[in-house]
Amino acid sequence: MTVETKLSFDKAYVEQFSKKRNEPEWMQKFRLDAIEQAESLEMPKPDKTTIRNWNFTEFNHDFKTGESVSSIQDLPEELRDFFDEKQAPENLIIQRNHSVAYAALNNELKEKGVIFTDIHTAIREHADLVQKYFMTEDGVYVSEHKLTALHAALVNGGVFLYIPENLQIETPIQSIFWQEDPEITLVNHVLVVVDKNSSITYVENYLSHNEEYETVANIVTEVYALDGAKVAYGAVDNFAAATTTYVNRRGIASRDATIDWALGQMNDGNTVSENVTRLVGDNSTSQAKAVSVGRGKQTQNFTSVMHHDGKASDGFILQRGVMTEGSTAILNAIGKIEHGGTKANSEQESRVLMLSEKARGDANPILLIDEDDVTAGHAASVGRVDPLQVYYLKSRGLTEEEAQRLLIHGFLDPVVSQLPIESVKKQLTQVIERKIN
Repeated sequence: MTVETKLSFDKAYVEQFSKKRNEPEWMQKFRLDAIEQAESLEMPKPDKTTIRNWNFTEFNHDFKTGESVSSIQDLPEELRDFFDEKQAPENLIIQRNHSVAYAALNNELKEKGVIFTDIHTAIREHADLVQKYFMTEDGVYVSEHKLTALHAALVNGGVFLYIPENLQIETPIQSIFWQEDPEITLVNHVLVVVDKNSSITYVENYLSHNEEYETVANIVTEVYALDGAKVAYGAVDNFAAATTTYVNRRGIASRDATIDWALGQMNDGNTVSENVTRLVGDNSTSQAKAVSVGRGKQTQNFTSVMHHDGKASDGFILQRGVMTEGSTAILNAIGKIEHGGTKANSEQESRVLMLSEKARGDANPILLIDEDDVTAGHAASVGRVDPLQVYYLKSRGLTEEEAQRLLIHGFLDPVVSQLPIESVKKQLTQVIERKIN
């Protein structure tokens, strides 16, 4: 049974929004079809988390620009912390509200055919390439549920990254998305396409500061690694307490391709996050590593999925969560091996550390196997800081608080250490330090 919900925007609004962006006809039609579906589609139903009272549909949908800058030195200090200013970032886009504040791409990469631009420009200037991959049935498709349909209809920010064939890029490419105005809604789409036998490291950061004005972030990422491609994808999400967040990151790995995720999920508001990797090609591989720290009364639901279609595919999920105060977190890890996915290997590990009697953590390992000739395994635990470890560290001169902090950082390090940009890794460490204190 579907539930109809009256939305605060309609086809007329969506059509006008598309025309103002000078979008091609296919995108306008795409948006209009999506808003029509959104009227009747149900909300997603994350396991063990009730979101029917969360506001995902009533929000300010005005398009607001942010001030552009000609130099990174003109940015606020809180943004400059995300990169090393001693080495001027050559491959960086900073989105302020819904517009680009700063953009740079190495000329050599441009000459080799690399495309790195905001999503609105990409839809206009690289329409054929974007249309081929944007929210198709292989990726995050419109009719999954109400939030994916709303996303398709109302996309108002994001980036497009395309790496042509046989190109290995050593320097990371980075995006920073700043929800500067506390009243805006961020409907961000990130589309990464890495062509055959190429490699790239991409890192993104989300941040906001709205502690009182309630708003929404609806984020979708699609990563395509074509035959033989390698993608390292790092992200740090740091939305403020008044932002209710839906995040859907999905990767599609073709034959001999690799997609590795390192995700720091540091939002202070209620969050639903999905990270799904489809290993569709033979010998495709993926590691999905994620950390989260909960505080206050927030509720978070994190689901990580390895979907094995190809033969001899290899997927590993690692989740680490730290829960403080009255926070709640559900960590779901799912390994799905389809019939025909022979020789597949699906492994997962989910661990939650509790720092408060009022906090709640739940780690759910799930294996769904429709093939005989495979290997699979899982581990899950929920517990408190080991008092013996604290005692040992105290015997070495640390206070109890210092000992606990050190143990927490060590507990989260398997993911934090995987972030490929040192300044971003440092920033995540600072966020973790702030939240556990």
